[in-house]
Amino acid sequence: MPTSLKDTTTLHNGVKMPWVGLGVFKVTDGDEVIQSVKAAIKNGYTSIDTAAIYKNEEGVGQAIKESGVPREELFITSKLWNSEQGYESTLKAFETSMEKLGLDYLDLYLIHWPGKDKYKETWKAFEKLYKEGRIRAIGVSNFQIHHLEDLIASAEIKPMVNQVEFHPHLTQKELKAYCEKEGIQLEAWSPLKQGQLLNEPVLQEIAEKYNKSVAQVILRWDIQQGVVTIPKSVKEHRIIENADIFDFELTAEEMDRIDGLNQDSRAGSHPDTMSVGF
Repeated sequence: MPTSLKDTTTLHNGVKMPWVGLGVFKVTDGDEVIQSVKAAIKNGYTSIDTAAIYKNEEGVGQAIKESGVPREELFITSKLWNSEQGYESTLKAFETSMEKLGLDYLDLYLIHWPGKDKYKETWKAFEKLYKEGRIRAIGVSNFQIHHLEDLIASAEIKPMVNQVEFHPHLTQKELKAYCEKEGIQLEAWSPLKQGQLLNEPVLQEIAEKYNKSVAQVILRWDIQQGVVTIPKSVKEHRIIENADIFDFELTAEEMDRIDGLNQDSRAGSHPDTMSVGF
């Protein structure tokens, strides 16, 4: 069980990935994202998760430079946007991301959404970049079991990570079991369902017992079941609070109660229909 923000899970290729990171979805480029990332790094975070479509890779890169923390101590993730899927376009999009971030290599690069029929050629480009040492780990985001089965059937290298919408209203039990069986690390985006879970009575009751916030209870629930989590905040006190989840442990009964809140409901798009235009 992780005991601090520095603790990591080991991906199937031996790369160590922090259990908790900072997500920067919907964080504006420029000062807002720079301050957010610098606050996280200053308070012990080493993992930062961005994406081409967030349009804030420059700010993330700037914050990394200004943080004064050596590059090799950080774990930086970005994602390839849907319109860039395909072999050549992926290679090009990767270079653009690297230029914006001002980095020589990425720790993790993800296919942002499966789409319909291009993710296999996209993956070939990922494998090439991985073999060249430009990316330490490669993975996917928002892939359902059928996408993963299809990809793995023709892949040389199995994805190391699958980052999906995951929270107490969307517990993704089958997908989680499948990823565990295949040695693919599951990672939660929108772990707090964009704030929609904060008034959930069961979570409030558990939070009160431990003198923690509902957000802290949810993030603890993530890591206790072996799911990497990347809560987003632009407020330093929240960034600190989101990481303060290592001094309590939920009981098996509490974990079950939280699982029981599942409604299979999403804050974001469904991966099978999020394929328009690519």
